[in-house]
Amino acid sequence: MGTSVTGAGELAGERGPLINVAYRLLGSLSEAEDAVQEAYARWYALPRDRRDEVVSPGAWLTTVTGRICLDVLGSARARRERYVGAWLPEPLPDRAEGGEGPGADPADLLVMDESVTTAFLVVLESMTPAERVAFVLHDVFRYPFAEIAGVLGRSPAACKQLASSARRRARLARTPGPAAEQAETVRRVKEAWQAKDIAALVDLLDPAAVLTADGGGLVSSVLHPVEGGAEIARYMVAIADLAPGLELLERTVNGTPGLVARQAGAVGTVASFEIDGGRVTRIWAVRNPEKLRAWTRDG
Repeated sequence: MGTSVTGAGELAGERGPLINVAYRLLGSLSEAEDAVQEAYARWYALPRDRRDEVVSPGAWLTTVTGRICLDVLGSARARRERYVGAWLPEPLPDRAEGGEGPGADPADLLVMDESVTTAFLVVLESMTPAERVAFVLHDVFRYPFAEIAGVLGRSPAACKQLASSARRRARLARTPGPAAEQAETVRRVKEAWQAKDIAALVDLLDPAAVLTADGGGLVSSVLHPVEGGAEIARYMVAIADLAPGLELLERTVNGTPGLVARQAGAVGTVASFEIDGGRVTRIWAVRNPEKLRAWTRDG
């Protein structure tokens, strides 16, 4: 995996691709950065003669990052059983929309495509750790199963079977519709929410819509999904009533149109949407402040 790397600068250049792999595997930018840093630490801990024997340091780093992510995914299941409320992936901003531009933030290194949409990442959460690693490395990043076998410690045939099983689950994630249609629907949701217009919100929400919020036990949030368009509409208006001065901003969230809620200049909620035929079918609202660090530079 990766390309031949000979100099320290080129080795550092592998960080972007590694962050992209790790975020899709873990759904957490902070955990992805930790995994990549650990992989680099292991590389530099190798004796010089061992490093000289490695034909492709980039491939070595990718394999080690994959193994670290596999371990994290295994332990994450136990941690999430103790998590307060629903666990959602960490939302990512589009730096072209008023951020400070490229810098040290790992979010600046991420490539936005269909494999980072919230809907896709939520489906990845339903996979076993091994399925997720095999699927993401093969179907998203096009690594051959012979190389994935080195990450999972299984045969190429077993890795192929894992990816096939994961692929069946991945079909549950809807492909985002036209960006213009999504943006228009989100804009109408924003306007109806600001106006506290329950009837307009009900019209925009699918009758079977589901809203899931993630506060992590650190801020107030519903602990269980809110189901049904009418129930969600009433819940959204109740939030607006409890948060005077709430400011809603249209922002791209994980590559698709979303909303950012600010109060007194501080980002408190980042919401992403699944939209089908001009109506909202799913809302994912992240309120856990530990997952909103990438949005603190939002302008």
